[in-house]
Amino acid sequence: MTTVSPTPTATAADLGALDPALRRREARRVIASSYLGSTIEFYDFLLYAAASAVVFPAVFFSGLDPLTGTIAAYGTFAAGYLARPLGGAVFGHFGDRLGRKRMLVLSMLIMGVASTLIGLVPGAATIGGWGAVILVLLRVCQGIAVGGEWGGAALMALEHSESGKRGFAASFTNAGAPTGAALGTFVLGTFSALLPQDQFLAWGWRVPFLLSFVLLVVGMVIRARVSESPVFAAAVAQAEAEDARTGARRRLPLLQVLRRPRALLLTMFGGASGFGLQVLLSTFSVGYATEAGAARSDVLYAFAVASIVSIAFVVGFGHVSDRFGRRPVMIAGLVLFVLFLTPFFAMLRSGNWFVLLLAFTIALGLHGMLYGPLAAFISEQFGTTARYTGASLGYQLATLLGAGFTPTILATLYAGPGQGTSVVPVIGFLAGLALVSVVAIALTRESKDLDLATHEH
Repeated sequence: MTTVSPTPTATAADLGALDPALRRREARRVIASSYLGSTIEFYDFLLYAAASAVVFPAVFFSGLDPLTGTIAAYGTFAAGYLARPLGGAVFGHFGDRLGRKRMLVLSMLIMGVASTLIGLVPGAATIGGWGAVILVLLRVCQGIAVGGEWGGAALMALEHSESGKRGFAASFTNAGAPTGAALGTFVLGTFSALLPQDQFLAWGWRVPFLLSFVLLVVGMVIRARVSESPVFAAAVAQAEAEDARTGARRRLPLLQVLRRPRALLLTMFGGASGFGLQVLLSTFSVGYATEAGAARSDVLYAFAVASIVSIAFVVGFGHVSDRFGRRPVMIAGLVLFVLFLTPFFAMLRSGNWFVLLLAFTIALGLHGMLYGPLAAFISEQFGTTARYTGASLGYQLATLLGAGFTPTILATLYAGPGQGTSVVPVIGFLAGLALVSVVAIALTRESKDLDLATHEH
């Protein structure tokens, strides 16, 4: 494999001297690696989301009533989001010191092993509450792995790409999320449709998790074939030369980010509602449509097909943001999604598969307006020598704020204090979360034209 990374003594100015054809070829390889690696990681992570809606209440919380069991299962789902900022901080630190590539390989290894083991956890009927405890511990490992994965994958794509194409390149990392969600949901839905209910709950749901080991092997081979980020290598060489000249020591990446917390706070709040809307679709909406009378497998298949279609929206709006800017595209997506919430829930109650497919497709298409530019938007707010740490923390704190407890909150709001159920409080909560994100995005600087080689936080 041809490598295009600068030599250890390169500076940021040397990046322009790299052979353009070689750099474009390596950029394509890195983008493909980021997309496929992210797909595998999010297959594992979001497979858990679907399972927490349709499997875990019956397997690990069978002693509770259905609503309480669902809320408890969503609580284990939240454990992964609580762990993601920790993964972002740890992997970000070493990614800014040792390089992006090494951390990507390690994060994938942790995710693959944890997801495979989830498929082996005995249910409540076998070991009682210990099954739920083990499930939470493995979910935490998943969260740590994803916390480290996203930042490295996004930065590798971003820092290998040409100026003016960064939104498009980095969007492939986020496109891995709907691809992974579709793959995980399709596999889970297939076993749900083919097996009787008792067999599916006894062992069928475990097979998609056990398949994670196969995906792990594929992912490790892919990750081993890419080169280190040229922007990162040049920035480190330049920083080391400056340290040698002045005798100073570089600040820890985390301290560089926290010294000026504005970028971290704005990216955290700016991305939060996108993740709230994401888990609305992958958890609450699946249960809501099933409760309205649709077959569980039909809902899962509709969501899987819509997720595949949404890949084009994520990549397309990433490209659009290279031309019109990250902020206007993301804000427009949030406003349109909130306006669509009322008809969306009405469509979910139709029981018609094609209407369900249309509902999920429109919702995920609008979500793509936010999610497509998001990787570049967050990453571009931080300087190169602390970008892995800053971007990872900003993104993972956004997921914690927007998605960590959202399934539990939505289920609680939907049930309400009385005996009835209503989506009105659900829509109100999501609209309020979207407003917070719109304000935060509006307060950030437009970053599409920044020079990554010279920009420092």
